[in-house]
Amino acid sequence: MITNSGIRTTAHYTYFGGKPKWNQDRLTYAFSKTHKLDYLTSDEVRTVFQRAFTKWSNVIPVSFEEVEDYATADLKIGFFAGDHGDGQPFDGVLGTLAHAFAPENGRLHFDAAEIWVVDDDFKGKGSSKSNVAVDLESVVTHEIGHLLGLGHSSEESAVMYPSLRPRTKKVDLTVDDVAGVLKLYGPNPKLTLSSLTDLTPVEIVKKMTKYQRWARSYLDQLCNQD
Repeated sequence: MITNSGIRTTAHYTYFGGKPKWNQDRLTYAFSKTHKLDYLTSDEVRTVFQRAFTKWSNVIPVSFEEVEDYATADLKIGFFAGDHGDGQPFDGVLGTLAHAFAPENGRLHFDAAEIWVVDDDFKGKGSSKSNVAVDLESVVTHEIGHLLGLGHSSEESAVMYPSLRPRTKKVDLTVDDVAGVLKLYGPNPKLTLSSLTDLTPVEIVKKMTKYQRWARSYLDQLCNQD
């Protein structure tokens, strides 16, 4: 339980057991050259990951850099089908979309059986019009949270909420996501609340629950620390 100004409220974010985290401010990542998709280009996939990593690095003092050497990268990314040797077999279309392991394991696996879509292209040609198409960036953003040490959130609007409907995009970190990761890593010195949303202050307050209003106050305090 977290207390602020006499109001008791429950945090929605969670952590892995023992609250593991990375003890370095630069993480490298690489893509498997053998376990990849044949219908998305390398540039499309790279752009999605760059955007997702940037969302998290804007918040915490950790940077992400792509490298070529998959074997030595901190974070290893690939698309796999069925039983792929990590003890967590994929189950085909929908169900489990991806999984990531707690720090400092670094493995990030996506189910190759899914119909992955980039740039919200649910009205595009071919498979992207499928009723079971999944937005890649939404899932990538969520799984990076796991790589950093976050568990699931019970806040439905949060990126770290455990489920995502097909043909849905959810890529913007909420105050719940940010509050959770800040407690692990502290804030990026350049972090400001205005950089996290395009909403006006009045719109933000109208949309916030009691917990979210507390979380915003908490973030204000962290962002304004000397």
